[in-house]
Amino acid sequence: MASTPPPMSPSSTGLRVDAERNRQRIVTAAREVFAELGLDVPMEDIARRAGVGVGTLYRRYPTRAGLIAAAFEAKMNAYADAARQALTDPDPWHGFCGYVEQICAMQACDRGFTTVLTMTFPTAKQFEAARDRAFADFTTLIERAKAAGKLRADFVTEDMPMFLMANAGVLTATTDAAPDAWRRLVGYLLQACAASTAQPLPDPPRPRQMYKAMLRAARRQRPSHKP
Repeated sequence: MASTPPPMSPSSTGLRVDAERNRQRIVTAAREVFAELGLDVPMEDIARRAGVGVGTLYRRYPTRAGLIAAAFEAKMNAYADAARQALTDPDPWHGFCGYVEQICAMQACDRGFTTVLTMTFPTAKQFEAARDRAFADFTTLIERAKAAGKLRADFVTEDMPMFLMANAGVLTATTDAAPDAWRRLVGYLLQACAASTAQPLPDPPRPRQMYKAMLRAARRQRPSHKP
């Protein structure tokens, strides 16, 4: 009498081993494709890169937003860790400049992350928790650099997403022809942040205004094909 094969063992995530393997392949493929081509790549292309059927992809990630959050979770954690690490720098100004440069470099290395930094994912709790942690640490970093007399007194947290949007625009326009042009932009921005050379600026945008701008930027990146 033939024996009945044992059921597939569950993985640490609660999925069967084969299902978890497919999940990992999908996330890895999405991370690679988003980094290379941006977030508007057809889901079918991601499934093909992962070596799974498109139905399998949609069962695991019914929405594009869910797949994006899964693909960039590790990078968002690195984003948050960069702010925490900057706080350990004994020179607050050096820590501030190093953080801005590092985040802009993360954008330059990953076309998808360029857009993710200006998007929100309300249903991805861990993803948004990492973003919140980064924001809190960056706020502290700003306060330390100002207290040291190095960062201009009128710098506000809303300036950082504005920097990222500016950097994203330069990257989009110059990546193929002048891939290092973004470094010059960041250099200009950091020089403008120095207290020693600060000149009066117009009032900054309010937090709600920047939030609306981020949502608008995300909508512009939203693909017209199936989510």
